[in-house]
Amino acid sequence: MLLSLQGNSPPAILALADGTVFIGHSIGASGSTVGELVFNTALTGYQEILTDPSYFQQIVTLTYPHIGNCGVNGEDVEADKIHAAGLVIKDLPLLASNFRATETLAQYLVRQQTVAIAGVDTRKLTRLLRSKGAQNGAIVGLAPGQALTQERIDAASAQARAAPGMEGQDLAQVVSTAVRYDWTQTAWRIGSGHGELGQPRWHVVVYDFGVKKNILRQLAERACRLTVVPARTPAAEVLAMRPDGVFLSNGPGDPQPCDYAIDATRQIMDSGIPVFGICLGHQIMALASGARTFKMDHGHHGANHPVKDLASGRVSITSQNHGFAVAMESLPACLRATHVSLFDGTLQGLERTDRPAFCFQGHPEASPGPHDIAYLFDRFTALMEKN
Repeated sequence: MLLSLQGNSPPAILALADGTVFIGHSIGASGSTVGELVFNTALTGYQEILTDPSYFQQIVTLTYPHIGNCGVNGEDVEADKIHAAGLVIKDLPLLASNFRATETLAQYLVRQQTVAIAGVDTRKLTRLLRSKGAQNGAIVGLAPGQALTQERIDAASAQARAAPGMEGQDLAQVVSTAVRYDWTQTAWRIGSGHGELGQPRWHVVVYDFGVKKNILRQLAERACRLTVVPARTPAAEVLAMRPDGVFLSNGPGDPQPCDYAIDATRQIMDSGIPVFGICLGHQIMALASGARTFKMDHGHHGANHPVKDLASGRVSITSQNHGFAVAMESLPACLRATHVSLFDGTLQGLERTDRPAFCFQGHPEASPGPHDIAYLFDRFTALMEKN
């Protein structure tokens, strides 16, 4: 039995900027939210998706029909709070069952003050976003006793139309840590939970543009002692720490306004220290090297994206979450393409020909998703070893 069929939840409205309206049931906090509406094709990992800082100011539509089966636990979060602006699903199961669960998805959404809607035809919505591109939307979750009226529907549509777009928005510094901190937690294992870094071999400075916890764990798993720094940290401060390598994290928004990060990355690469960037960090490294980025129609969001390694011919299934990409035709002589998407041919990986630096557009740490591309973390440690 599905909760969205029970009729015991207050109504909710999903309004798109183009005037499309869906009516469903509120499964989160009452109130309203706005953001860029995107769809994610992952079959699992709704908790990791919701807490990924890269989804800041985005409303996530999950295409898999039944979301919430496994409940929520305190170990699988990618940040200390939900960063997605809202959630859209088809059906929320009445019961959640998992030996690690501590609360249901609906309880979690309410506790995190996140507006969410169920009972939406997510197949229709996804086809609309694929054909017209990502667009702004608004979710209004009514409180118990509030009536669904045309006035409230019209107000939701107006909110969607008035919401700002993603282009030109520097969101990395908004979600970044405010203070420097150390990280030593390693990967989770059944029966023992997360581990702890023993004898570190490398010191890596991580630029936090919205970093996911599992990225940090994957680096610590490879004997990296991590110092995580705010997004606006000058290159001189990082170089003064004398790190073995510098990591540029994932994050939300448009990379082009992040001039502080672009300048710092350029100086760090010029110093000869190994650099590894992913997602937003990949785009920032490309911009720092002279390439250009652009806004995609609907982006890549999911855990089933095939990516080809151009050197080996190896095809990996990867986890993706980005709405901007690096323009292939803009690459200067100092950048070499290393990976491409087999979905649409867009650029997925780069390396500098004159510096020990490389980057990848997807998420090699998975969480959620396959681990096919995790070898990039090993490539980073090998680069530090060589350097």
